[in-house]
Amino acid sequence: MILHDDEHFMRQALREAQDAFFEGEVPIGAVVVINNQIISRGHNQVERLNDATAHAEVLAITSAFSHLGAKYLPDATLYVTIEPCHMCAGALYWSKLKRVVFGAPDVKQGFHFFYGEKNPFHPKTEITGGVLSEECAKLIKDFFKARR
Repeated sequence: MILHDDEHFMRQALREAQDAFFEGEVPIGAVVVINNQIISRGHNQVERLNDATAHAEVLAITSAFSHLGAKYLPDATLYVTIEPCHMCAGALYWSKLKRVVFGAPDVKQGFHFFYGEKNPFHPKTEITGGVLSEECAKLIKDFFKARR
């Protein structure tokens, strides 16, 4: 995939994050893409569902599994606005995704905090970070600034 496509799909994930923002959720959004088509979307719904596991990534891949009737996603790319956390990294590992593309790093809860430069995902999963990083980070910063 070329960077232009990555930016396009990250903008779709940002739309999901904005939905979370307006719902009072931590604004993280995700989309799952196969063959340049979005097959599922998700944004944080921890507060709405009263479920600490209702992260954007988990909701998006669960929807993708359902859509495809499959338990693995070897042809899929997940776009997520913020670096996945330790819990989501585990779920993404078992999903066997082709790629994980994230926007802004999460220095406090992201997988790099726990794993350093080691790949916590399936060995065949490619990782790309920093796509529209500033826009993704700004949404999170604005959310927490408004909460203080």
